[in-house]
Amino acid sequence: MNKNFELKILATNWGFGGTIDEYCSKVKHDGYDGIEIWWPMEKKDQDTLFAALKKNNLEVGFLTAGHESNYDQHFSTFRNMVDAAAKNTVQRPLYVNCHSGRDYFSYEQNKTFIDHTIQLAKETGIKICHETHRSRILFAAPVARQYFDKIPGLRITYDVSHWCNVSESLLDDQPETVNIALQRVDHIHARTGHPEGPQVNDPRAPEWDETMKAHFAWWDKIVELKKQQVDRLTTLRGFDPPSYMPTLPYTHHP
Repeated sequence: MNKNFELKILATNWGFGGTIDEYCSKVKHDGYDGIEIWWPMEKKDQDTLFAALKKNNLEVGFLTAGHESNYDQHFSTFRNMVDAAAKNTVQRPLYVNCHSGRDYFSYEQNKTFIDHTIQLAKETGIKICHETHRSRILFAAPVARQYFDKIPGLRITYDVSHWCNVSESLLDDQPETVNIALQRVDHIHARTGHPEGPQVNDPRAPEWDETMKAHFAWWDKIVELKKQQVDRLTTLRGFDPPSYMPTLPYTHHP
């Protein structure tokens, strides 16, 4: 291990039914470095979150997004959220992860989200990454390639499970695009997707061996690059609850 390379492993609260304090306590007990969580816009929720982080000595990465179908409203929501998360003065985040734009916004509209975060990252020194997520700007490898080719400062959260699902492949027909993407990664969502879905039912099952090997090859390449760059890599454990997790019919049980 390169002693100057940092790896931070974070936990999500998706699927956790308890309070923020209970969540942070369990995260600490289970040995994670910190959490990834949606930036809370209400002051009281921010106070509760920051108190739990401090109590348990945990680091944090924030999720930000817009959800409206109207571009102007969506961009306004996103800008307010990402600015607040990056500029908060209580606890500096390891990164800000963006669920940005929409797959049906124009290139010019989606580019405004990226331009804003590049400038914000320069102002704050915080890594701000756009996630390769279905329905968002970088929802598919060939679409993301258009942004990579034109915007040198674009940094990404690599959740390749979405690309496998959208492209209905393990991307072996798009190696150049994948290689370009790997150079842009600052954060990983370590979910294992497959050609017919965003998450395998059990990563230990032998039928997913080829899929697991493909994902680990991508993740290992990112680690190799970060070691060469003497940089920090953050990763979120990526095995999520129903209905990402396949369920038995009529039961909603895994």
